[in-house]
Amino acid sequence: MTSRLGSPDTDTDLELRACLDRSPTRSFIMVAGAGSGKTTSLVKALAHLERSKGATMRRRGQQIACITFTKVAVGEIWGDVGNAPLFHVSTIHSFLWSIVHSFHEDLRDWVAGRIAEKIAEAQEKIDKPRTHEPTRVRLRADIIRYNNQLAQLPQVPRFTYATGSNYGQGKLGDDDILRVGPALIEQHALMRSIVAQRFPFIFVDESQDTNPDVVAALKRIAATPGTGFCLGFFGDPMQKIYMAGVGAIGADVGWTEISKPENFRCPTSVLSVINRIRAEDDRLVQVAGNRIGPDGAVPTPVGTAKLFIVQAGPDRTARVNQVREWMATAKNDLLWQSDEEDGNVRMLVLVHRIAASRLGFPDLYASLHDNGAATLKDGLQEGTAWVLRPFISYLLPLVLAAREGADFEIMSALRRDCPILAKERIGGHDVATLLAQLKTNIDTLVEMFSDGSTRTIKEVLDFVYEQNLAELDSRFIPYLTDIAADDPDEEDSEYKSVLAFLGTPVIQMWGYNRYIQSLSPFATQQGIKGAEFQRVLVVLDDEESDYNLFSYSKYWGTEPLSANDRKNISEGKDSILDRTRRLFYVCCSRAMRDLAIVFFVPSIQSARQAVLAKALFPVEDIHIIDGPLS
Repeated sequence: MTSRLGSPDTDTDLELRACLDRSPTRSFIMVAGAGSGKTTSLVKALAHLERSKGATMRRRGQQIACITFTKVAVGEIWGDVGNAPLFHVSTIHSFLWSIVHSFHEDLRDWVAGRIAEKIAEAQEKIDKPRTHEPTRVRLRADIIRYNNQLAQLPQVPRFTYATGSNYGQGKLGDDDILRVGPALIEQHALMRSIVAQRFPFIFVDESQDTNPDVVAALKRIAATPGTGFCLGFFGDPMQKIYMAGVGAIGADVGWTEISKPENFRCPTSVLSVINRIRAEDDRLVQVAGNRIGPDGAVPTPVGTAKLFIVQAGPDRTARVNQVREWMATAKNDLLWQSDEEDGNVRMLVLVHRIAASRLGFPDLYASLHDNGAATLKDGLQEGTAWVLRPFISYLLPLVLAAREGADFEIMSALRRDCPILAKERIGGHDVATLLAQLKTNIDTLVEMFSDGSTRTIKEVLDFVYEQNLAELDSRFIPYLTDIAADDPDEEDSEYKSVLAFLGTPVIQMWGYNRYIQSLSPFATQQGIKGAEFQRVLVVLDDEESDYNLFSYSKYWGTEPLSANDRKNISEGKDSILDRTRRLFYVCCSRAMRDLAIVFFVPSIQSARQAVLAKALFPVEDIHIIDGPLS
């Protein structure tokens, strides 16, 4: 276990411990605001269970499951618990797969049904009068491919969890796992009982962003009588920023609801701002947590929270730099102007356009953002779009390892993702010849990704596909086999996005990778939940973003709500105001020391009136920038 255990217990920690000690146990929901030390409470709960129930559980072959949102979070929690075998820490996808992977025939039946759904969806679009003929050609090819996969299903010996789906080869991707896991849990009482017996305790981290079907399936397990099962959700509905997340989770009968209001991260000036933001939502009031240093109690710093209203124009980057210079002078802190890691400055932008221009991936950004495909747009923000996965998870690390002559990393990547080295394929082949060919192919990849390369993303994927260097997502196949046309219909936004993406120079992947891996001072507002920085600058710019899920102009009241906005609000649906408020809360609550908000507006005077009326910032902390740049 880590030093988190050495921090003083909060009232919340004691309440949770009492909940875990009840007999019979009770499931619970913990709502913990930003900076509250939610992970600390989770790790302390795991440590308590290890002390109080670990010996008994180990004798019974049981484990405590901890499910979290990202692989990074999995690694952090594994470090916290010291890789103890009592714990099963994994992503949601990996956890679901660990449950269902041995139910081969049920998986086969589900895949057959899923293929039938895809065929029906394709046929329905073919039958629409407005569908263009090139799209019909592609969809008919898709149907042929789906039918071939359906014919191959009986011969699939076992199903595997892969980076992309290929049903004919028994490969299920992330999207499939999120569908099949809850479906089988819902269908089979035996499976629910097995899970409850194997994992008497299941904790879900970042529960607000968990898929609703997964939450419902876990609740079905919790409802299994006589198992002594305990399900715990750790999250904060105010930090739900992904559309697919469940948000607030209701407590079932007999559950315990726990609130953790402390904030150990933000200075008091920032804490006041985020409490005013939250007052418009669930009204949870966060309080400064008791901070402990080497010499005892440490007072919570005052810090800074400033709002700059800036005239929108073509000189946005210069205006942002002006704000950074202002903060550096006002705070006597030159690190505000640093782009290096030691500056600990994060500029949070709503979308990638500002960062893309600065870091050299404008065409890649535009291809996935500007064509209206929501799934690709969201995936661009998070680095999870299916078209990006083979590059982020495999090809870029492979090329970097090859450049550095890191043979071990090269072979690790190839063994994990190169089908040529799969056990079932390598038998009967001359291994030395295979490895020599792989080395030649990797040298070609290095050349394709080199500075000054004119290769497109499609050229790289064509090479990878032809040389069988990766198991590409089956959705790539029409684009790599000349089935794809250059005249997609106007309604097919994903098709247009993928075509534009494939035409992008592949060297732009390096700038995007630097950005998504947090190797620059930029980050998206959606991508920093859970992170914290000494200095935070948030750019609010609807005109630059062209992203209709959020609107800071509507949030501040400088732009009127649409009829659809008002309808969603009146019907109690998640509205553009709700989404933007949550996103703004997440951004502001990243600051450990100083916070600067840059609000680009078409009219300074009307914006100033709206900002004053909203009263999130004191008057003395609101500044106007509309004059000449210094």
